[in-house]
Amino acid sequence: MTAKTCIELVPIFSTLTSDEMMEIAKITVSNTYKKGEMVYLAGERKKQLFVIHEGKVKITRLSSSGKEQIIRVLGPGNFMGELSLFSDAPMINNAEVLDDTTVCIIDGEKLKTLMIKYPAIAFKILEELSTRLEKAETLIENLGINNVETRIAQVLLNLVNERGEVVLDTSKRDLASYIGMSQETLSRKLSYFQEKGWIKLMGHRRIILLSKENLRNLL
Repeated sequence: MTAKTCIELVPIFSTLTSDEMMEIAKITVSNTYKKGEMVYLAGERKKQLFVIHEGKVKITRLSSSGKEQIIRVLGPGNFMGELSLFSDAPMINNAEVLDDTTVCIIDGEKLKTLMIKYPAIAFKILEELSTRLEKAETLIENLGINNVETRIAQVLLNLVNERGEVVLDTSKRDLASYIGMSQETLSRKLSYFQEKGWIKLMGHRRIILLSKENLRNLL
C-alpha cells in the first residue's frame, strides 16, 4: 500500500490533483495495528492526522468512574486526531482498533502548511467537524430526553439497510455504550421487541426489522 492510495480514500483530499496528493503522501507514513491495540490514548500529544486505510477504530472517552462511552466508530476513509492540529491541548479521546487495521499517519505541522497552500483541505476538515458536532448534539439530546426503548428504536431505524436488516459493525456491548445503556438492558429490550414481533434477532450482529411502523411509534 502506498501513502497516496490511503489519501485517495479520504473525502477531505478528494478535490486535490494527483500531484497535490503526492505532496500529502510525502509527509505520510503507515502503521498496522492488531485488534485491541490503541492508536492513541487520552492525554497524549500527537500533532498528527490519522487516516484509516483498512479496518475499524472506535473513539471512546472514559468517565471519572472508568465507564467507557463510545463517541463514534470509524472505518476506511475516515480520519481522527484532527483536533490536535488546531490545539496544543492533549488528546481527549482514546482510539482503539476493533479489527486488524492499517492507518496512514500524516505529520500535523506539515499538513497545516499545506492547508495554507490548498485551502480546500481546511474547508473539508471544517465540514467534517461540523457534521460530527451535529451528530454529537443529536446524541446528547437523545440521551437526555428519550427513554431506553426510544433510543434503541431510533438507532435501529437509522442503521436499517434497503433489505430491512441491521448489520452491526460493532459488538452489542459497544452499541449499548454508544446509546448510553448497559449491554444487559440492550439485550433485554431487543428480546422484548422480538417477542412483540417487531424484530427478529439473527445471531450476534444481524437484526431483521419486521415492523418499522411499531418502532417509529416509539419515537
